[in-house]
Amino acid sequence: MQKSNNLNLTLVLVAITASLGGLLSGFDMGVISGALLYINETWSLSSLEQGWLVSSAIVGSVIGAAANGFLADIYGRKKIIIATSLIFILGSLLCGYATTPGWLIFSRIIIGIAVGMISFVAPIYLSEIAPEKIRGTLVSLYQLALTAGILLSYLINRVFANFEYNWRLMLASGALPAIILLIGILFLHDTPRWLISKGKIDEAKAIFQKISSGQNIDAQVAEIKATLSSSSKKEKFSFQKWMFMPIFVGVGLMFVQICTGINTIIYYTPTIFNLAGFSDNISAIYATIGVGVVNFLMTFVAIAYADKFGRKPLLYIGLSGMLISLFALSFSFTLGETGKWLAVASVVVYIASFAMSLGPICWIMVSEIMPLKIRGFAMSAATVSNFAFNFVVVLSFLPMVETLGKAPSFMIFGLITILSLFFVYFFVPETKGISLEKIENNWHNHVSPRKF
Repeated sequence: MQKSNNLNLTLVLVAITASLGGLLSGFDMGVISGALLYINETWSLSSLEQGWLVSSAIVGSVIGAAANGFLADIYGRKKIIIATSLIFILGSLLCGYATTPGWLIFSRIIIGIAVGMISFVAPIYLSEIAPEKIRGTLVSLYQLALTAGILLSYLINRVFANFEYNWRLMLASGALPAIILLIGILFLHDTPRWLISKGKIDEAKAIFQKISSGQNIDAQVAEIKATLSSSSKKEKFSFQKWMFMPIFVGVGLMFVQICTGINTIIYYTPTIFNLAGFSDNISAIYATIGVGVVNFLMTFVAIAYADKFGRKPLLYIGLSGMLISLFALSFSFTLGETGKWLAVASVVVYIASFAMSLGPICWIMVSEIMPLKIRGFAMSAATVSNFAFNFVVVLSFLPMVETLGKAPSFMIFGLITILSLFFVYFFVPETKGISLEKIENNWHNHVSPRKF
């Protein structure tokens, strides 16, 4: 029994370290929201220019995710995470020293490359080391780290708000979580599934010995080898008909996660609170910190219940809460300044609903549903679509508010949320308690997503 506990502890430590990649993504998402208030005091930027400044990191993310799919399959998950840390450190320091908006935008593109790389390789790493019974919980650690990164960035924004070089210190401080991830990942191994795909069977068994608890290691290795051998060499680089559905569902989940409006809240929370009636930057930042705390705490709900209740029930609950809060937020803008506290409450409910559902669950499911032979490439494709949707939403948000108005803008996100509920019902499978190999077999055998 003692041996089992030690092995479980090893698995948890490995998962926590790998999930720190989420800290980088979250920090980048959150820190620009507060920094933007003070960047506008250095340079007078139009709404479109602000949108480009914020979304420039997303441009880099698309590049990083697109290039990284094949690289992760070739060089392994660990080396990519190391590269990510180094790139993020470089980008953060360049942001702190930016002397022109163009320099700052270029620096954020570099950071975005790191974010794009880590956003798919960390969930893959976690899903490939986790037993199916606790896979949802361990992959949720990535989203928990992401929300922790957002909250950390909000706190950093408040710490440096009154400093002379406020936004520079905010952005440069992103190097610190990247250094922590770099140090931690140096002590980890690559995933057993990737090692087996490269014929390194003994090394994979040694890692399974450390992270498995009471499981037949030879049987695990045999199942993974069987899954790999079932795909021909031709399938490795070309899509078969049965591969269409997991790709479609993965991209669809990314659409649902982003186009329901989450990053308008994350990237522009202080700006939204200013629009709602909070007149000074410090008050908006304090309100934003409260949102960050809720975002962090509610992620524990997904960690606790993703493997207990299943993925789809949490998606239904979360989308319903987001729908109600989006319509309430839209209504609050019709009330003028008297509606600012309704706006705050709506944002809090929205964030809480997202944090316990779409935030972690979409990444859990995308990391689960992709076929092993093309998992790096397929996950990269889904991640690229995530950042592409993200880019469009973030870049267009402020111009959309100027053109359509505050209330109609959030009403549009509410309508998209309704469509998302139908998508989840008809096309998204339940993956709770199913091995990655069984999920792949279901796709291969054309099992309906509603009958997994």
